[in-house]
Parts: sequence; C-alpha cells; structure tokens
Amino acid sequence: MPRFSAHLGMLFTEVPFPQRFEAAARAGFVACEFRFPFDYPAEEVAGWIRRARLTNAIFNMPAGDWAAGERGIAAIPGREAEFRAGVEKSLEYARVLGTKMLHAMAGKLVPGIDPGQHRSAFVENLRHAAREAAKIGVMVTLEPINPHDVPGYFLTTQEQAHAIREEVGEPNLKVQLDLYHAQVVEGDLATKIRKYLPHLAHVQVAGVPGRHEPDDRGEINFPYLFALLDELGYAGWVGCEYAPRGRTEDGLGWMRPHIGNR
Repeated sequence: MPRFSAHLGMLFTEVPFPQRFEAAARAGFVACEFRFPFDYPAEEVAGWIRRARLTNAIFNMPAGDWAAGERGIAAIPGREAEFRAGVEKSLEYARVLGTKMLHAMAGKLVPGIDPGQHRSAFVENLRHAAREAAKIGVMVTLEPINPHDVPGYFLTTQEQAHAIREEVGEPNLKVQLDLYHAQVVEGDLATKIRKYLPHLAHVQVAGVPGRHEPDDRGEINFPYLFALLDELGYAGWVGCEYAPRGRTEDGLGWMRPHIGNR
C-alpha cells in the first residue's frame, strides 16, 4: 500500500504554511515534503512536523534565486562555493527535522556554457553533497524535470539522471521519479519503474495534463502504477506534488481507496 507524502508547497495552500502540517495529517497523510524550509528556524519547522505526527520525507537544497526564475545551481559552473554552503545549511536542517533525503536541483542551462561543463559541475557537486550527507545517514537525490514546465532545465530524462548517478558513484545518491514529469517527456512509465526501481529514492505523482489530482481524469492509470510499485516492493514515499483543482480536501477522493482505514 503506498505511503503518501503531502507536498505542502502545493497542497493545503488554503491555510498559511505553518498550519498545513496538521491539515495534511487530518486528511490522512503520514508524511510531508516541501520545496524549502529555510524561511523559518529549523526548530520551528520541526515543531510543526512533530505536533502533526508526520515524517518529513524530503526537501530541496537551496536552489539559487527562486523569485528570479532560478531552479537550482548544482549543475551551474562557477557556483560551487554557493552550492557547498547550501549543502551544509541543508544538512543542519535535516538533522533537526529528521529528514533523510535532500534534493539537489540541477538548474537551467546557461547560454554560452557547453552542456559538458554543466554535467561536470553537476557530477562533482553531487559527489560532494552525497559524501557530506552520508556522514549523517542522509540520501541525496536528483530529479529530471520536463522542459515544458521549466524551459532550459539541465536534467530532463530518467536515462540521463541514472547515467549521472552511475558516474557519481556514491551509494547514497539516487533518483526521483516524478510520474508527471516522466509522462510529459517520455511516457512508458511502467517500464521505467521496472527498470529503475532499485535506484529510485522517491516517487511523485500528479495528473497529466494539467498537473492536478492523480485521479481518473487524465492519461495516467495511477491505480495500476500504485499496484505495480507494491508488487515490486517499493517501500519509499509517494509524494503528492500537484495543484488541486479546488480545495485540497475536496479533491482527495482518489487517495481514499489506497489508505484504507489508516
């Protein structure tokens, strides 16, 4: 049975961020995730998680100037020092929050820089992040993102991500499979799950098209894929990173059959 994690940057936005943790717990979620916790003291965020009796599945390392459109710096040559500082800050938060996974966002291709330089920077930065994270038992992830939602993003396919994972060569570096992004770019989701599952740390879901609820109103057969994950023994979290069509609670009918009486 899937273990669902509520993405609190996209779900329960009807209430302020600090109140979303308990809202998620009341709705039946057992874990949460979010883009960044850094606007709040770590102890404060940990309190919200603890009071809601949730697990924090994952958050992103600092990703540059988000408001200006940056979407990561891990693959950006010349920003290695900034990335390393972000690793250190993220691990400090992970210790306090009890977080066991951190996502290193690659970032967008920079005009005038050869893609090979982006790859080299990404590999070295991921290797550093994984080695530092291993010291406290934390996993680092990389995630392909579709170029329609984030034009110019460096990492777009599962094949590309797993090739980089292999080159980095650290055992605590794994890949995220966001079924929304993968369907938009590649499709053939069941085959990808079967092929890559041993190297996947986190699965995320959203409907296609529209990135709404993972229900039967789109082109992905989620019940089939959830059953496949169970069949193959996937024990990780399934992150619900989607934009509700209306109030979050009103759109959670898709989840009820999969959580039983939990």
